[in-house]
Amino acid sequence: MSIFLVNRNNVFLLYLDKVFIFENSNLIGLSEQNISSLLLYDEKCKSLLTEPEIRFAGIIDKEGNLVVGGFKEGLVPYENDETKLQAFYNFVSKASIRKEFDESLGPINYIAARRDKAVLVSFPFPISQILLLISAEPTINIENLAQKVVEIFTKVQ
Repeated sequence: MSIFLVNRNNVFLLYLDKVFIFENSNLIGLSEQNISSLLLYDEKCKSLLTEPEIRFAGIIDKEGNLVVGGFKEGLVPYENDETKLQAFYNFVSKASIRKEFDESLGPINYIAARRDKAVLVSFPFPISQILLLISAEPTINIENLAQKVVEIFTKVQ
């Protein structure tokens, strides 16, 4: 059984004797199965944030809202990090829904952008129509990161 407390900006969820806080999320009307999936995604994002080079790991819904996850605790985001992540999400979401090359090349596994100060990588989850968005230090090995994401998220979808 789940208990919700909702205020203007947050949803507080008591589930299996743990308290979860979802900022700016619309969880009202979700089934208990969907809520347990979100909680599992949240745990997986937190697991990614234990990696030293990962700055941000979050699940973004099809409307572009951060559903779970966020910046590493204690990290000072770069100026306008949230705005840049939103812009990257908008670009990636458009690219991810394009299917014209899926038949000949296969579906998109991930999209990565390497910048001087950060690496941005998104992993589309087509069945649930969400994206995992990661921001990491520029020294990260993208292939190793992709392998780590697959290990962590394989059992979620």
